[in-house]
Amino acid sequence: MSKKKAKLIFKNNYFEIVEEGDHVLCAISGKEIELKNLNYWNVDLQEAYFSPIEANERFKLTKK
Repeated sequence: MSKKKAKLIFKNNYFEIVEEGDHVLCAISGKEIELKNLNYWNVDLQEAYFSPIEANERFKLTKK
């Protein structure tokens, strides 16, 4: 099975799949995030994060 990056639209409590795929990339670390494990994202920036660590890093960067 080949891996394909999905395209998503992030909403407040869910995301919509625009293009099918099995993963997205973390906006901070570049790590692959399987869709089944995607728990952290920013609706305003339309970015996904691998973990709360990366989400917090983005929060700190945007609050400067």
